[in-house]
Amino acid sequence: MTTEFSKSVDIGLRLSKRIYYGKEYEPRMSAPKPAIMTKSPSPSPCSSPPPSKHHPTAPMVYAMITEPDIVDNPDIRSYQPHVYGRCNPPALIPLHMYEISMNIECYLDTAFVTVSGTWHVHCVTASACCDCCIAIPMGQQGSILDIKVESTKRSYSTKLIASGAEKDDSDRITKAKDGFLMKRNTYTLRIPKVDGGSIIHVKVRWSQKLVYQDNEFYLSIPFTFPSYVLPLKNKIPQMEKLLLSVDLPRICQHRGEVQRQPGEASFSYEAEVLKWSTQDFYFAYYVCSNEIFGGLLLHHPSLHDYDRRDMFCFYLFPGANIIRKHFRKEVVFLLDKSGSMRGVPFEKSKHAIITSLLKLNQQDLFNIIAFNEDIQSFSSSLELATEETIRNATEWMLKTLVAEGDTNLMFPLKLAIEMVGKNGELIPLIFLITDGSVEDEKEICNMMKFSYVDGGLSSPRIFTFGIGSYCNHHFLPMLAHIGRGYYDHAYDVDLIGDRLQRLFNNALSPLLTNVTLDSLETLKSYELYPSRIPDLLSRSPLIVSGRYQGKFPELVKVRGLMTDLSSYAMDIKVIKTSNINLDRMCGMREVDILTSQAWLDQNIDMEKKVAKMSLQRGVPSEYTRVILVQKDKAKPTTLQSLLLDEKCSKLGNEKVIYLRNPCVGFGNLKATAANLPPGVEDIKLIKTAKMVVEAATSCWGMFVNSWCWRCVKKMWFQLKSEHCTLAIAQICTALTCLECLDCCCDLCDLCSAL
Repeated sequence: MTTEFSKSVDIGLRLSKRIYYGKEYEPRMSAPKPAIMTKSPSPSPCSSPPPSKHHPTAPMVYAMITEPDIVDNPDIRSYQPHVYGRCNPPALIPLHMYEISMNIECYLDTAFVTVSGTWHVHCVTASACCDCCIAIPMGQQGSILDIKVESTKRSYSTKLIASGAEKDDSDRITKAKDGFLMKRNTYTLRIPKVDGGSIIHVKVRWSQKLVYQDNEFYLSIPFTFPSYVLPLKNKIPQMEKLLLSVDLPRICQHRGEVQRQPGEASFSYEAEVLKWSTQDFYFAYYVCSNEIFGGLLLHHPSLHDYDRRDMFCFYLFPGANIIRKHFRKEVVFLLDKSGSMRGVPFEKSKHAIITSLLKLNQQDLFNIIAFNEDIQSFSSSLELATEETIRNATEWMLKTLVAEGDTNLMFPLKLAIEMVGKNGELIPLIFLITDGSVEDEKEICNMMKFSYVDGGLSSPRIFTFGIGSYCNHHFLPMLAHIGRGYYDHAYDVDLIGDRLQRLFNNALSPLLTNVTLDSLETLKSYELYPSRIPDLLSRSPLIVSGRYQGKFPELVKVRGLMTDLSSYAMDIKVIKTSNINLDRMCGMREVDILTSQAWLDQNIDMEKKVAKMSLQRGVPSEYTRVILVQKDKAKPTTLQSLLLDEKCSKLGNEKVIYLRNPCVGFGNLKATAANLPPGVEDIKLIKTAKMVVEAATSCWGMFVNSWCWRCVKKMWFQLKSEHCTLAIAQICTALTCLECLDCCCDLCDLCSAL
């Protein structure tokens, strides 16, 4: 999909050369040219690959052009020759942007981002309209929460509804498969029938994760705007605004800070700019503590909360304390080597494992098990992580392992569990890397529950990593929760190396294990998300939320086991908060955890609970649907018309469009069985089809499906026929008079590659 998107933008930019901005802008823009579009059904072997640089790197809005003839300046009509043709799929012309603002709120490890912008449909004649495509690139584990759009005649807003609600409203619903995620990090949405020359106001809100490393939080948001979204009319001011607030105990002073209270800081920026931001927004702040510290936040439920129990959020941060002594570890790497992993996923996974082996201490034990329908193991037992053994393991992986065959998870997991946990002084770590789904995933989870004996140090910690969208991204987190481990993923194969290496680095440095909260046992009842508190790692915060009935004391005691196997205890303060909405802060995490639990237990009541939480907290889930509500703007002039319009709004003034569910689903067994590689699952923004131009004459129509006039002329001359040469010369002369040939060549892949 990314390739198709970039190709459509590239064609749109070439098509925008048709727009005439007036004499004062002639030096900056090329003269207006008519557009005739030609496209072959499949790329020519000699054509250059489609550009990838046009993938959105900031919030963008595009005009979706299916009829090239409507491309013109809505303010200055240039009366260009008529264009015979149709773009299928539509060309995407980036709209000019007049204003952009971003508001960021950070709570613990989650950031809520709100972007508001104004765009001008500068490329469509005022007498026509076109659909517009909104593209929102997000940062780490981004999730769209809501979108609101205002155009001249209509307003649009996304909304969550319970699955099955469409049956009650079928008379006014138009079902459409729209709302896409490119590479799972860029959300695109189509807004229908926007008038040329109109102004579009877009407000988007999403959540994303902050990256924690070396006692510092990092926030990165795509905010690099291409030069072609800058309006040409210099008299129009371009406004850029930014507001960021951080709410976290013990944050350090940061330059640029304008307001500060204990545990809070805010930063703001507003200016009129000559050009838009040319780099992503990046922000980092330190957590001021050398030792482990934490807290427990309490919050009352909202008035409309179906669950009347109080909420709490418990967090621990590792601090900046340098670990002098490490846990001795038993490490088993389980690597999927089925046929779908062939190529980049397999090579990057092997490289990440090799890099992690070099970070093991010589007292640690390890093994590598590669699996498809069979098992290929480096050793029949755990080996000491000496330099020689690691070198042998590296050579074995590079020379022996080949990605082929099907996927079977149960047997390698059983083998890994049998290998570890026999020495009570070593902490067992099992890493599972896969890109597929299997039929017995529920049985695997239940097997792990029985293997998790007493939850002590010798119980295996499970860390899972999913590649692509075919694996079950609810099974893998559940497996990690059962094993007090962590889960991560890479939907895009380009991110496998960094994300997988980060998971390894965090997991291989546990700081506090077997973490417990004494006060939980004194409550009347409680529910934890996740149900088992994972270990505190030296490079990652520990955050657990939940519901409870009863009363927390002012101080609660946290206990655990340190790296020297000594007991650890610490009192943390209980804080009743009103300015931090735990519903909002923990909403996505809790919905995901309960969805995995509902999948495992096949519990209908749990599914309904997740749907209620999703609707209440405004986060998407597997059991809710996203719709786009379109409202026509009515301007009543009398009281009677006002009453009529109100009635119309309730009965027929709204149109509902069903959007794709942004969640990942529960895996794809068929794709796994077919060994489809990650990346094939990318949803097409628009159906793939050839780009053709319906010509006025049948003679021209014979060739426009493949080449422009230069390509056709070259082919005719190669035939060395006098009659053919004379005929093509006459056609080219006629088309030159109509000023059609230059633009045709601008849009031809073969000619533009020269």
